[in-house]
Amino acid sequence: MAQEQAPRKSGWLNLLIDFGPVLIYFIAYRLLRPDDASQTLGEIMAVTKSTLAFVVATVVALVVSKWRLGRISPMLWLTTILVVGFGLLTVWSQDEFWIRHKPTAVYILFAAMLFGGLLRGKAVLRYLLESAFEGLSDEGWRKLSRNWAFFFLFLAGVNEAFANPAWFTFEQWLKAKLFVFLPLSFLFTFAQIPMLLRHGLSAGDKDEVVNNPPHE
Repeated sequence: MAQEQAPRKSGWLNLLIDFGPVLIYFIAYRLLRPDDASQTLGEIMAVTKSTLAFVVATVVALVVSKWRLGRISPMLWLTTILVVGFGLLTVWSQDEFWIRHKPTAVYILFAAMLFGGLLRGKAVLRYLLESAFEGLSDEGWRKLSRNWAFFFLFLAGVNEAFANPAWFTFEQWLKAKLFVFLPLSFLFTFAQIPMLLRHGLSAGDKDEVVNNPPHE
C-alpha cells in the first residue's frame, strides 16, 4: 500500500493564501470608494465590487493551495464556502450587512466545532488545519483547540462591535480586519508557543505554527 504523502511545508505561501484575499479586499475598496462619503450609490457600488473581488480572490487562494501545497485544509474549505455565500448575498442584495457579519458566523462556527470536539475528547483543530506539528502530544492539541475556541468567541464579539454601522463605517470595519484582527491573531498564536513546547512541539516547528494560524 502506498505511503500517505505528508503535507508540504507552507511557509510564507500559506500566509499569502490565508490573508491575501483580505488585502485585495481592502485595496479594491480603497480604489473604488467615492471621494465624497455622501455619495450613497457610489459607496454601495464600491462595497459590492470590492466584495466580488474578495470572493474571486478567496476562490483563487483555494486553487493555489491545492496547486502549490498539494492540499486544501477543511478550515480553508469552510471559510471559502462562507465567503462565497455571504459575498454573493452582499452583491445580490447590495447590502453590506452580510459581508460585515460573515466573520462572526465563521468564528462562532469554528468555536462550536472545537468545543464540540473537546466534549468528545477530540482536538478538532488538528483536523481542521490538517497540520501535524512534530512531537505535539494529544493533550497539547486539546489545549490548543480549547484556547482557540475561546479566542474565536472573543473575535466574534469584537467583530460584532466593528460591524455595527452606528459605531463604525464600512471602511473602518475593513481596516480593523487588517490592523486589529490580524495582529490579534498573530499575537495569540505566538502566545501559544510556550504551551506547545511544554507539550512536545519540536523547536523547529515553531515557524510552522505561526504560518498556520486558524483564520476566517
